[in-house]
Amino acid sequence: MAHTKFRLFAPDAVFTRATAITPDYLRGHGIRALVLDVDNTLTGHGSQELPGDIAAWLDMMREAGVGMMIVSNNFEKRVAPFADRIGLDHVSFSCKPSPVGFWRAQRKLGVTKEQMALVGDQIFTDSVGANLYGIRMLLVQPMYADTKWNIRLKRWLEQPILKRYYAKGGKLHGPS
Repeated sequence: MAHTKFRLFAPDAVFTRATAITPDYLRGHGIRALVLDVDNTLTGHGSQELPGDIAAWLDMMREAGVGMMIVSNNFEKRVAPFADRIGLDHVSFSCKPSPVGFWRAQRKLGVTKEQMALVGDQIFTDSVGANLYGIRMLLVQPMYADTKWNIRLKRWLEQPILKRYYAKGGKLHGPS
């Protein structure tokens, strides 16, 4: 995958929520496995609760034969209980955007890079990491408003990248 400066930051697609990603969309793009971020992608920051629609979406993906694994920058004590609760393997403290966590996930999932995509909510960790590793990036809008100042700053810095994504014909997938 050739990267321009912008391409390093750009998602392949933007979705309103993880639940807007369908098995048909994945099949149509040759994706057989998803690497999943946790905070503000599957649940709120620091939460161990799984929203009902996300639980149903995970079940739908399992039924469709989509492999899934969590790759998070958070620590083991945060990620392991959540991953265990939802029945997924995980890589914690993955140091995204470093590709190491993606490499570990790919090996465990047994797929090629072309068959794998990351679902996450942040450009500077998730998009950059996916693009550095050479896998598709399915960006989701954050589930909840960010309360930490550093994440709010990153969201502000993401705006020009998203504006360019839409200006180049990118669209928002899913209900608004």
